[in-house]
Amino acid sequence: MKQIKGGVTAAKGFLAASTAAGIKYKDRADMAMIYSEVPCGVAGTFTKNLVKAAPVKWDQNIVYGTKQAQAVVVNAGIANACTGEQGMGYCLATAEKVSEVLNVPSDQVLVASTGVIGMQLPIDRICAGIDAMTPNLAGEYESGHAAAKAIMTTDTHEKEVAVEIELGGKTVTIGGMCKGSGMIHPNMCTMLSFVTTDVAISQELLLEALKADVEDTYNMISVDGDTSTNDTCLLLANGMAENPKITEKNEDYHAFCKALNFVNETLAKMMAGDGEGATALFEVKIIGAETKEQAKILSKSVITSSLTKAAIYGHDANWGRILCAMGYSGAQFDPEKVDLFFESEAGRMQIIKDGVAVDYSEEEATKILSEPAVTAIADIKMGTCEATAWGCDLTYDYVKINADYRS
Repeated sequence: MKQIKGGVTAAKGFLAASTAAGIKYKDRADMAMIYSEVPCGVAGTFTKNLVKAAPVKWDQNIVYGTKQAQAVVVNAGIANACTGEQGMGYCLATAEKVSEVLNVPSDQVLVASTGVIGMQLPIDRICAGIDAMTPNLAGEYESGHAAAKAIMTTDTHEKEVAVEIELGGKTVTIGGMCKGSGMIHPNMCTMLSFVTTDVAISQELLLEALKADVEDTYNMISVDGDTSTNDTCLLLANGMAENPKITEKNEDYHAFCKALNFVNETLAKMMAGDGEGATALFEVKIIGAETKEQAKILSKSVITSSLTKAAIYGHDANWGRILCAMGYSGAQFDPEKVDLFFESEAGRMQIIKDGVAVDYSEEEATKILSEPAVTAIADIKMGTCEATAWGCDLTYDYVKINADYRS
């Protein structure tokens, strides 16, 4: 596997474009389109929030009904959530507009929205944006990069990644982009993530690979404990790499899954580290667990602890908060057997041994915790399983951003 420069246009046959449609933002691009030169197998995972945005419902029908897609239209600024029948009408109107200009069946057009809940979409601007983007669809890196910037809301930077692997003597590429900064506590995948690949693979295995992978990637991040109404991850595969089609769980399938995991984990960590107001990516590894599920529960409990997140912001080695968060997680373990370490590019230090503090330097601990990426490693000494979760620190700016988000 080789990481390469690029995102959603890295794979063969995928084009992208973006435009400033004036949907909510007045000074930047706020719409993006992804288009494949040929129809794609499509997989998706979606929010488990009972309140689902109209685009989520629309895309679910395509993933589980049509099972093919050729275009995706994304807007930032307005979520098209809690918009009633009008919201579904916006999805249909968007798909019909794409069908008109690109000659793609409307039931092969995916839509995604992110932004303020409860506002109605200006569908005339959406349609005008599609007209503006269509002649500019291109497969160059710059087009995909601009698309990644256009879908941002409170994100501070674009998020994209791409890799190449060899399957059956053919070079296969997987690329992706995502957005997410606040309202991040997925119970499926993420805010919005779009992954494209030119691999030839059955739709059934594509869906199975994605569903399995989100459990260890997007489902292991949290910024603020709020599961969005719009969480969507879409994976499109157009087969243009011309590798022997993957129809069973063979060596090629497992190699594809490994590359997909790298893409999804990279995007997930980018979102966690770019949490609203955040200054640091906070990674928690639970090792020595009896089961993977036990390790997942413990690690996510720590990254969602507001007290722990505040301590990370203050570069404070307040390890009691970590042990406390593990204790109320619901997972069983012996607190008197836990070893805890802090780690970053500034070094590694043991903080507690068998549930009790060791003689460590607070000054050195603060130095380790002052890096932009910080890891806490807890060994619970019960087995050989492990899991990792990703979050961020909690800062004053998180409250400022969300206090006036609608304005």
